[in-house]
Amino acid sequence: MKRLLKDFVRNRYLYSMAIPGIVFLVVFSYIPLVGHLLAFKNFQISRGIWGSDWAGLDNFRFFFSGKDWIQVTFNTLYLNVLFIIFEMIFALFIAIFLNEIRLKWFKRTVQSVVFLPYFISWVVVGYMTFVLFNNTDGLVNHLLKQLGLEAFNWYQTPWVWPIILTLTRIWKSAGYLSIILLAAIAGLSVDYYESARLDGATRLQQMKYITLPLLKPQIIILILLGVGRIFYGDFGMIYGIIGDNGILFPTTDVIDTYSYRALRQLGDFSMSSAIVLYQSVMGLIAVVSFNALIRKIDKDSRLF
Repeated sequence: MKRLLKDFVRNRYLYSMAIPGIVFLVVFSYIPLVGHLLAFKNFQISRGIWGSDWAGLDNFRFFFSGKDWIQVTFNTLYLNVLFIIFEMIFALFIAIFLNEIRLKWFKRTVQSVVFLPYFISWVVVGYMTFVLFNNTDGLVNHLLKQLGLEAFNWYQTPWVWPIILTLTRIWKSAGYLSIILLAAIAGLSVDYYESARLDGATRLQQMKYITLPLLKPQIIILILLGVGRIFYGDFGMIYGIIGDNGILFPTTDVIDTYSYRALRQLGDFSMSSAIVLYQSVMGLIAVVSFNALIRKIDKDSRLF
């Protein structure tokens, strides 16, 4: 304790720089945890959180009594696994491709093009998706007709939407992840590549045996961050593109959209809070379990 206090006094100016971040975490991450009490109460707005009656586990029983929780949990995990895997693959490909470009103006242009979709709102992306896939005059159906094929009823075919959502997510986010990986590549020592070139290694061999192995810690951290939110469906994306189309719910309804719909249609704050608490606990279990697995495989690559 004395050593900790002495270190704090010695580096008080450095510790003071952490105050804004600590305040942000307390206000937006720790204080809102009190709201989880709603999951165990029969919440009434007129009586407030503390004045509402305790309901025990009734809200959880209501959620787990049907089969909807299995479907939305599976959809959330399935879609997030697709997003994590394919985003990382395409981000790696883009980062390595950009690193190999020698023309600076072309490199900057490609960086801007792949990074730009990240700033587009999901609402706008939803309209763009509708323009592409709507059943009457969508661009994709128009192209199919031009090729002599029959138009496809996209918005009434649930199985195809995990593919569309994955492609949309790659288009929007892979460029952002690639910039992170490209920065990591830029920090690698050029000595490795010079030694490899002296030994006759091709560009492809340098990527395979130098770039990818040295990027492993960054890749693992990005995957861990993705796993930490694996039980959180991207509400803005799903609702912005799918909306309230019940036909597509079997493959696209995630925990976030389900809890939002329960709150909006039933007005039941307590049940929605129970769903969110279940989501948070499962997310914590997922990230701790995956980190433990990484620790057994490679201790230096673990997150904590």
